[in-house]
Amino acid sequence: MTDDAERVKRLMAAWRGAERTLSHSLLEPTLGELLAGLAEAPYDMDAPADLYGDGVVADLERRVADLLGTEDAAFFPSGTMAQQIALRCWAGRTGSPVVALHPMSHPERWEGGALSVVSGLRTVHPVAEARQPTAAEVREHPEPFGTLMLELPLRDAGFLLPAWEELTELVDAARERDAVVHFDGARLWETTVHFGRPLPEIAALADSVYVSFYKSLGGLSGAALAGSRAFVEETRIWRHRYGGQIFRQFPQALSALAGLAKELPRLPSYVAGARMVAEAMREGFAEAGLPWFRVNPEVPHTHQFQVWLPYEADRLTEAGLRLAEDTGTVLFRRWSPDGPPGLAMTELEVTAPGLTWTPQDVREAVAGFVERVEGV
Repeated sequence: MTDDAERVKRLMAAWRGAERTLSHSLLEPTLGELLAGLAEAPYDMDAPADLYGDGVVADLERRVADLLGTEDAAFFPSGTMAQQIALRCWAGRTGSPVVALHPMSHPERWEGGALSVVSGLRTVHPVAEARQPTAAEVREHPEPFGTLMLELPLRDAGFLLPAWEELTELVDAARERDAVVHFDGARLWETTVHFGRPLPEIAALADSVYVSFYKSLGGLSGAALAGSRAFVEETRIWRHRYGGQIFRQFPQALSALAGLAKELPRLPSYVAGARMVAEAMREGFAEAGLPWFRVNPEVPHTHQFQVWLPYEADRLTEAGLRLAEDTGTVLFRRWSPDGPPGLAMTELEVTAPGLTWTPQDVREAVAGFVERVEGV
């Protein structure tokens, strides 16, 4: 067994055996645990199984449309497929193959160039900095574009959201250029606290919205596109062409319904928990005397945020592992070297397990972690 494989084995054992954690990793559940969760979904288990998108899948689509206040919604096996199809459909409708989006957005970083390779689209970037664009940048971008895609929140920049007024101005700026607006809302579910608006009011700003069922809601997989009835019907045609018209998808649909019933109402409390953790974490790092640290953003916009420290990623991952093994407390999981040399970053998420933590718990865990960083 390689050193990396041995560490993964230790990590999984430490995470599963932890007495205290801020959230559960999506990697932790066993097959049996995942199957047991499906039986808890709020659905009639005596109903017929779905066939090519009817039954429980169609019921899930109606539920999403109701939650977002849209005319219709379509289920997709992945968010990557959903967004490629949405942007392709808008290109056909606007007559423009150009999509304006952030260079840190999911299609640019995590989809292997699929927008151009598969769909023949071209992208432009109103802003290059690690933040949301401004209305002025959208309005003054020198190249024409048919669609403005906004990732809400912008994960790779720290799960960042614009202010509500900034978002409405961004949408207005796109409309002034005769462009349509698409929301990459993989994590749109938890934005209501930051925006101070309900989901239908947020979704109503866009011409189409993508949402995920495993991010934030803890589902097995899957996504949905929501919008006007005519637009969603068109995306269903392309879903079939892309191979997304799958014979049976009831496990994904049941887990999505369970997440909507169980996790969606809890998300505001998770956001509040993340803000408490972030503040206590800053205090803990300062008390530990670290020469430099960054919690990004200082006040989280959602229930997820970044932490940056001036150490090698492997060293920090090992320190977090030792803290979990020694104390049963999981504070940090894996660290990434992405970013400037000499810095490492990790993402933190606060869900139900994290709501039991107090500020003192966080500060003590930070102290124990820093102690082990120095000892690695």
